[in-house]
Amino acid sequence: MGIQERILFEDNHLLVLNKLCGELVQGDATGDQTLADKAKQYLRDTYHKEGNVYLGIPHRLDRPTSGIVVYAKTEKALVRLNEMFKGSAVKKIYWAIVDKVPPQDEGTLVHYLIRDPKPNKSIATPVERKGSKLAKLDYRLIASSKTYFLLEIQLHTGRHHQIRAQLAAIGLHIKGDLKYGASRSNPDGGICLHARKISFLHPVKKTEVEIVADPQHDNLWDAFLQQVER
Repeated sequence: MGIQERILFEDNHLLVLNKLCGELVQGDATGDQTLADKAKQYLRDTYHKEGNVYLGIPHRLDRPTSGIVVYAKTEKALVRLNEMFKGSAVKKIYWAIVDKVPPQDEGTLVHYLIRDPKPNKSIATPVERKGSKLAKLDYRLIASSKTYFLLEIQLHTGRHHQIRAQLAAIGLHIKGDLKYGASRSNPDGGICLHARKISFLHPVKKTEVEIVADPQHDNLWDAFLQQVER
C-alpha cells in the first residue's frame, strides 16, 4: 500500500500516516527503508521538491506495531511537538488483541519498568527499583471472539514497550508478540498492537486535531472493527 492511501492528515506543518506492521519509523542498524524515507519521497514527488526534504520525527512506534505516526514538515512544528509528546499534551489510544480475558473489564495498571538493552525488553515490576520508571495505563475490554479479546488502552506515560510489558505482567499476551510471551507469531511478523487514535492541539495553528486509524485488513481485525462500530 502506497503512502498516499495511508495519509490520515496533512497540512503545511504536519504529515500523519498509518504505519504498517514491520515498517521502521526511522532508520536503525538494519539499514532497511523507513516510513520516513517513503514520506520524504512522497513530498518530493507531490510538491516537486529537489534535494533534501525536511521531515522531523517527534515520536516512535515499535517496528512490529501498526497505526498513527506523526511527522513534522517544519522545524517550528517539530520543536513544539517534541515538548508535547514529552509531557501529557498528546492523548494516545491503542488497540491490543490479547489471548486471555483481563482480570476486570476495565482498570488501571501501574508498574515500574526496567529496560534490559540486551534482549531489548522492558520488565514491569509492582515496586520501584533503581533505574526503573513509572508506567501507567488505563484499559477496557471492547470486543471479544472465542479465542481473542480486544482491549482499548489509554497511555498516561510513554515508556519503552510499555503496553507489551505491562500486559505481560498481568498474564495477557498480545497476539504475535513472541518477545513478551505469545504462543506463536503472526504471518506478517507483526504484533496485534495498533495506535488507534491521537488527539492534540495543533503545534502552530492551535486548533484541536483528532485522528483515527483503522488497523490493517485481516479477518480478526475486521471482525473486531465490526463489533466496535455496531
